[in-house]
Amino acid sequence: MYKVYGIPNCDTVKKSLTWLKENGIVFEFHDYKKVGITKEKLDEWLKQYPWEELVNRKGLTWKQLEESERPTNQAAAIQLMLDKTSVIRRPIIEKGKIKAIGFDLESFQKL
Repeated sequence: MYKVYGIPNCDTVKKSLTWLKENGIVFEFHDYKKVGITKEKLDEWLKQYPWEELVNRKGLTWKQLEESERPTNQAAAIQLMLDKTSVIRRPIIEKGKIKAIGFDLESFQKL
């Protein structure tokens, strides 16, 4: 079963969940806002992708950060993602490992 990480009111997450349901993909949803994220999960993801690809630099949370709060290395990025889960790109879809980050039709069709 796939696990989808995100925030339910995010338009990209909504679009992704709709696509998954319409295509009969069984998944479990992990709500960052309600459940949070663990350092262990972030470490697991960071073995697959660099922190720069996991941090959402287009979102409101990022834009509201002071320049001094923006991470310049992996340790700072981990702390930011733990403190402000809405800065994590979404959705992240995994099944054993990350299968997709964000809504990308090509990646979704491979699911």
